[in-house]
Amino acid sequence: MPMLPIPAFVALVLAYLAGRTFLSGGRKVLVFFMAACAVQSFLVALVGGYNVEWLRPVLPVTAAAIPPLAWITFQDALVRRLSLRNLSLHAVAPAFALFCRVFAPETLDAVVPVIFVAYGAAILWRISMFSDMPLARLEAGETPGVIWKVLGWALIGSALSDVLIALAFMTGNDSWTGWMITASSSLAMLLLGLLSCSPAASGAENDEHEARAAPSHESIAEDDEILARLESFLSREPLHLDPNLNLTRLARRLHLPEKRLSAAVNRATGSNVSRYVNAWRIRHACHLIEAGSSVTDAMLGSGFNTKSNFNREFRRVTGVAPSAWRRGADRASNVAEISGSRKSM
Repeated sequence: MPMLPIPAFVALVLAYLAGRTFLSGGRKVLVFFMAACAVQSFLVALVGGYNVEWLRPVLPVTAAAIPPLAWITFQDALVRRLSLRNLSLHAVAPAFALFCRVFAPETLDAVVPVIFVAYGAAILWRISMFSDMPLARLEAGETPGVIWKVLGWALIGSALSDVLIALAFMTGNDSWTGWMITASSSLAMLLLGLLSCSPAASGAENDEHEARAAPSHESIAEDDEILARLESFLSREPLHLDPNLNLTRLARRLHLPEKRLSAAVNRATGSNVSRYVNAWRIRHACHLIEAGSSVTDAMLGSGFNTKSNFNREFRRVTGVAPSAWRRGADRASNVAEISGSRKSM
């Protein structure tokens, strides 16, 4: 009876997640990234599980394509849309791995881990440079950054796994490699599953009309003036109720550079733009609940798409769960009705 190796199972799960993301209208870059990971897991299964040895020389080359794709997906989801020229630059990594495969195969055990470490470190460094991800949905809070930090460390961990596997072969401990491959494949399945289900997976779409109508320009306003402009704008135009709102769109509407707006909110409030906007959303949700709306309707009507994000931000702003606020609103309504009935007697 044929057995299904763990990497083959991982490949099937990743292929399913890639297909689901594609059918749900997810970013094509993310779909391609997950499909590439599925193909890599399938190749690992064929070589390690079914001893298809003629594919073994291909594995380092295909593996070298995963970190650049992770970086491209990260940039596309949270930072900025990449041009074709930017994309072509990242083809250097797998191309160099192919060159080494042909002309210096003994160097691959060092080259491939270096590629993984370099891109993992690049993702971590890029995240550290932003208090707010320009293209991330503000309703997601800090979740996108956390998930991509984990993925960045996972790339570095994968490099360590490759080094350990190479050392196992060099020291004659081939039996260890199966467990190492199984562990790394299982981790990849978990991380990519989380990635595909999170707001970090797709980011928010840019409004091209806004981009043309309100180009960015350098502002000389002080932080408190920028915050006053932001408060006035949100009071006049409740853009915070749009669940697809991101830092880029908000900065364009205020005619400010993204970093200038983010820095001003940071210094003026001690928080980031995501938390600031979500506080406006939660106050709106509180008013809806007090007016009789259900918690779910208040969540959807206040710019949140996911219950977990809504509950987390609600607790952060109010100190209680939405259900507790709902009960408090009901009690206040009952007290008001009783008081009114007594006055009419």
